[in-house]
Formats: sequence, C-alpha cells, structure tokens
Amino acid sequence: MAQLIDLRSDTVTQPCANMRRLMAQAPTGDDVYGEDPSVNALEAYAAELLNKEAAIFCPTGTQSNLLGLLSHCGRGDEYIVGSAAHTYLYEGGGAAVLGSIQPQTVALANDATMDLTELENAIKPKDVHYARTKLICLENTHGGRSLPPGYTAAVRDIANNYNLRMHLDGARLFNAAVDTKCSAAQLAADFDSVSICLSKGLGAPVGSLLVSSKTLIDEARHWRKMLGGGMRQSGILAAAGHYALTENVKRLADDHQRAEQLATRLSQVAGVTLPLTKAYTNMLYVKVDRDMRARLESNAQAANIVLPQGESMRLVTHLNIDDKAIDAIVELFQQCAE
Repeated sequence: MAQLIDLRSDTVTQPCANMRRLMAQAPTGDDVYGEDPSVNALEAYAAELLNKEAAIFCPTGTQSNLLGLLSHCGRGDEYIVGSAAHTYLYEGGGAAVLGSIQPQTVALANDATMDLTELENAIKPKDVHYARTKLICLENTHGGRSLPPGYTAAVRDIANNYNLRMHLDGARLFNAAVDTKCSAAQLAADFDSVSICLSKGLGAPVGSLLVSSKTLIDEARHWRKMLGGGMRQSGILAAAGHYALTENVKRLADDHQRAEQLATRLSQVAGVTLPLTKAYTNMLYVKVDRDMRARLESNAQAANIVLPQGESMRLVTHLNIDDKAIDAIVELFQQCAE
C-alpha cells in the first residue's frame, strides 16, 4: 500500500526503523525517581545543545511551555505574548486556568515579531492596580517564519531594563537554526528558558523538552508532577527523542527545499494563490475557491493525500514527504484546477 501523503502538520511523521530499534533497546528506570538513564542522557544532551544548565523531558510541547510559564510566574503575574502565538491561542489557556497568570497580548507583524515600542508599552508600571509583568514570551518559528537577526537581542535589552525574564516557544527551533544557519544555542542565548519539540519535524513519536537553569528546572519538575507529567520507564520515548536530535536536524533542509519547490509549482496552477507568495521553512499557505476545494476533497482520497480543512490551507512538509510525494500533490492540484 502506498504511503499516505499527509500535509496537515509535521506532527504526523512515523518513526523510522532505526528509531524504533533504539526505542526497543533503550535502558530504562523510574524517571520520577530520576533513575531512567535514557531520559537523563536526553536531558543532558539537550541542555548541552542549547548551552543551558539543565532540561526536563515532557510528554508534550503544551506541557513544556506551561512548565516554563508556571516556573517563571506566580498568581497575579503577567506574561507578554504575541496575539497569534501558540502559547496564547492554542494551549487551552493553561497559564490562566492553572497558574492564574494573565496574558498581555501584542500584535504580531508579518515577520512574526512584536513591535518593540508596543512591547515596551505593554509592560505594566509597579502599581497595585496592575498585574505584575514578569515574562516576555516569543516563538521561533512562527507560521514557518524564523525570527529576524538581532530581534531577540533587542527584546532582551528591554527585558533587562525592566528586570523581566524571557521564554521561547521553540517548538520548531531547529527549523529556524537550519534556516538562519545559526546554531540552536545561538538562537536560544537570549532566553531564560526554551521549549523544544521532538515530535514535529524531528520525527519522534512523542515528547518535548524545557531547557533552562538548574534552579528553574527543579521548579519545573514540581509542576510537571502536579500536572500529571511524571512518567516512569519513559526512556523508551527518550531514546526516540535522542535519535531525533542527533540524526534528524540536518535533514530539515530537505523539508525546507521541498516546501519551496511545492510553493513555486503550486503558484503556477490556475485557481491557486499563495497569500505569502513563498514558503517559509517547511510551511506554505495556499488559498483556493470553494469549487476547487470541493474538487480537491473529492480527488484527494484516491490520490492517497490528506489536506487541511478549508479553502485557506497551511501545507507542511516533513520527513515522510519525498520528491515523489511533491509530484503527486502538484498533480492533484492540477487535476482540480479551474
């Protein structure tokens, strides 16, 4: 049976044979007691990779981001975040519900940045009428876009002036590293904590990491246990994450190239428009009219292709989409053209 071509997200990847072999062979222990050697090795490797002191393995990126927010902020505190950022829009309001932490949003520009003046103006003065601003949260990549050079350093300057901390939702940080030709440690340098995801473009079946100082990670372990994230013989999963970090970072360039190729070819198909005109890292956005959308839905199953819902679609390339898959996707759109 032909492999399914799933463009909905890079979370749909399947673990390869080598990854499965390492998972089967992974030495394990009880991680809640700190005794799982595979988890300990993964956490140490991630901390070294980002040039931080420590890391904690989590089941999801939502939890690793939440651990960061809860560890930085207390009840009645506030974090500043982009109005379309994942930690604000797509993580169930966890910081507010579970931590009584108030989000203060700032509009995101087309390059995925917050205007620095607007960001600084959002910081509350020390006054009993206001929530206490404690944290600035950025995202890299956002919508496939890497943050521009020098931006995080400029935000760090503002944070330092107001004694604020910084957290990075770096779910796809390694896409940004490949895109900008900077190391992950360089991209993480301005942040007090960083969340990275192993189960997106890196291809692990599950798992994320929060990377920070030893003090903050100790606090995060308390929150992880409270949130039900204390896993036992999780070295089986950690082994997959370790493989993802050591073997699947460089190949992200292939996903970027295929997204760019797909954007170029689809832009030439009648009835298809690209609102952003190009692909960014492993993502492109396309728009079709209602009739073409209906034709795509009718024909996609026969072509073994899964598309996102709606007439405006985010298409995401990943390690299970090869050159033949790109050809099949373009052929589908051409068949359904006006």
